[in-house]
Amino acid sequence: MFDISFTEMILIAVVALIVIGPERLPKVARTAGHLLGRLQRYVSDVKSDINREIQLDELKKLQAEIQESARSVEQSLNSEMLAARQAVAQTAQALDREVKAAAESSQAEAATPATTGGPAPAAQPPAAPGAPDKPGGTA
Repeated sequence: MFDISFTEMILIAVVALIVIGPERLPKVARTAGHLLGRLQRYVSDVKSDINREIQLDELKKLQAEIQESARSVEQSLNSEMLAARQAVAQTAQALDREVKAAAESSQAEAATPATTGGPAPAAQPPAAPGAPDKPGGTA
């Protein structure tokens, strides 16, 4: 705490012995020791309080940073989810259009041979009674 050498402490003790006297010197030294101990405890308490406050401030800053990063992650996640939903919706709409177009074209192709008057498919002669259902099969 203080930069006092051993010789300086001896000098202070000799001056105190001369000024205070040998009868009161032990009582004064004891009182000075108690006061110095109290001062050291008080300084230690103040240091620990300051350290706690600094740590509390650091924790609050860390908490704010974590909350900010959590918000940014949540926002980016929400935007990615929205983009994915839009992509899925667009894909579904495109597939729906393709299916409708394919259905319309197949309906148009099915309607075309009947209206053009093209050759009709050959009719199967009716099966004779008692004949097998399949050609080449046995009854």
